[in-house]
Parts: sequence; structure tokens; C-alpha cells
Amino acid sequence: MWIDAVKFDKQGLVPVIAQDADNGRVLMVAYMNADALRETADTGRAVYYSRSRSSLWRKGEESGHIQEIVDIQIDCDGDVLILQVKQAGGIACHTGRNSCFYRSLRDGKWLETEPILKSPDDIYGDK
Repeated sequence: MWIDAVKFDKQGLVPVIAQDADNGRVLMVAYMNADALRETADTGRAVYYSRSRSSLWRKGEESGHIQEIVDIQIDCDGDVLILQVKQAGGIACHTGRNSCFYRSLRDGKWLETEPILKSPDDIYGDK
């Protein structure tokens, strides 16, 4: 079976890189367990495993910023996955930015180099 090629770690997880299918930009890094990977493959939408909540996390279930799968790739060792995705709303990060990688090291400091596209309060409400 295809999932047998995936080498999950001792916690049953595999790192996953979500990449914009149009321009190759890395949007985020997360983890999947076998259930998340199967559901992702079956539904065509990204499902991750939340380590902090110890449960499946269906990307966009609260924000509406779902990730539609274009391709699922596995590396040569079978221990990392890349999801090529179409990012709904152009926002992948919970901070309201396109990518979770919005800070760059400049002169010994982390500088925010990407604008907030939508306020987290507008996305998730006041929590």
C-alpha cells in the first residue's frame, strides 16, 4: 500500500512542507499522522496533526483558508512530504500572512518582511 512507503517517527508523525503550487513559495511546515495523510489523499484537502491539541487539524476549518491539494510528494528517504497546494484566500499563516515564513534575519534581528493581509481578529474573531 502507498502509505507503507512513509516513514513516520516514533510519535507516528511525518513532517510536511506546504508549498504554493503556482510559485513554489513555502507556506508552512506541519506534521501528519497516518490518519491525516489518508484523509488528505482521500479528500484533496490538507489535513494535519496538531501536536499541541493532539488531534487532526483540517486546515481552514476555522479560518476558511483551506489548502486544496495539487500534488503530494515524498522525499527519497520517505520521511518528509511536500504538499503542492492552492491556498484559499492567499493566507496560510494564523497571523494573517501569505506564509508562516515572514521574518528574515537582518543585522542580528528578525525583521518582518511580509504584510498582514487580514487581521487575525477578523479571521478568527476575538478569542
